[in-house]
Amino acid sequence: MPIVKIEILKGQSLAYRKAVLDGVHNALVSAIKIPDDDRRQRLYEFEQENFEKIGRSDLYTIIEVTMFKGRSFEAKKKLYADIVNNLAENPGIPGNDVTIIIHEVPLDNWGIRGGKPASEVNLGFDISV
Repeated sequence: MPIVKIEILKGQSLAYRKAVLDGVHNALVSAIKIPDDDRRQRLYEFEQENFEKIGRSDLYTIIEVTMFKGRSFEAKKKLYADIVNNLAENPGIPGNDVTIIIHEVPLDNWGIRGGKPASEVNLGFDISV
């Protein structure tokens, strides 16, 4: 149940924004094995004056993934690579213009499904990948 926050410069097409959302989601499914229907993403667009990116192009993209603690280092490395590869393929963002940050939160610190701690809920998938 990752929660994804994506930040880009304002002005990209709907097709571009959809490709970014799809690319990140597909990487999460592939690398950390979330169910395909477990999709919680937000895309924020900023005006040029509110998005400093010295040394990066106008395609610079920041991706923050907040997820349950428990994934292996190898799964995280695969996630980074899959996101960068997916976004390079479509919509064409160079790898150096993608920054990915993972926030890992213990299951006890997630209130889900009616206010229950995630540690007490059958998630329906394994987080030990």
